[in-house]
Amino acid sequence: MSTKYLGEVFDIHGGGMDLQFPHHDCEIAQSTAALGKESVRYWMHNNMITINGHKMARSLGNFITLDQLFTGNHPLLQQAYSPMTIRFFLLQAHYRSAVDFSNEALIAAEKGLRKLMKAAGTLKSLKPSPESTTDIASLKTRCYEAMNDDLNTPLLLSHLFDGVRMINSSADGTGKMTANDIKEAGELFNTFVFDIMGLKDETESVSDEKLTSDLMKIIIDLRRDARNKKEWDVSDQIRAELKKAGIILNDVKDGMVWEKE
Repeated sequence: MSTKYLGEVFDIHGGGMDLQFPHHDCEIAQSTAALGKESVRYWMHNNMITINGHKMARSLGNFITLDQLFTGNHPLLQQAYSPMTIRFFLLQAHYRSAVDFSNEALIAAEKGLRKLMKAAGTLKSLKPSPESTTDIASLKTRCYEAMNDDLNTPLLLSHLFDGVRMINSSADGTGKMTANDIKEAGELFNTFVFDIMGLKDETESVSDEKLTSDLMKIIIDLRRDARNKKEWDVSDQIRAELKKAGIILNDVKDGMVWEKE
């Protein structure tokens, strides 16, 4: 299957540490016997996940699925955690290190992610200074060195939070960033935070959804008022204009509901 989709030699093969022997050793033997060479350039084996210091297992009743993490529907969880919070939490540990799930650690990850995203947003609105007290070039070098050090994401995050401090100090006036500093810092965050680590600012989508919901409530209330006053032309016009905007408004027994077309 690997040769069909990836060719005879490909870069990375992943798996858990428990698969190193004999499973992956067997794969190496098979590919060498079949092709006369090993197929994989780099093997990446991630460590195990524990819950509050104990091995995750169904038999122990401490097995948590992603859906349960996202909904908070598990007795060991105090709240729901977003997909980006889980991703950020995992990135805080090296992939070859054991990862221990706990509410305290997840809540700390949630706060850390929020701080990182807030700094990325602040960067967009910074006013440049003619002078600089930051060294973005050095920060960039350290970020690349961390990723070249066996994908050391915890060290990368540590460096990125050095960048957060630079951004915050520039925002509160205790530090200075030139226009070029701001540009390079933006490119740095786009590369490492958003492209490589795949993090997203979930607050933006949540805010947009809430704004849409609040606006639709206002529009529905206005249409309801028009119908109560028997202003049918106004009521129909509101529905027609919403349809042009891709919103379908339906009258139901208990009021009105809307959906995107």
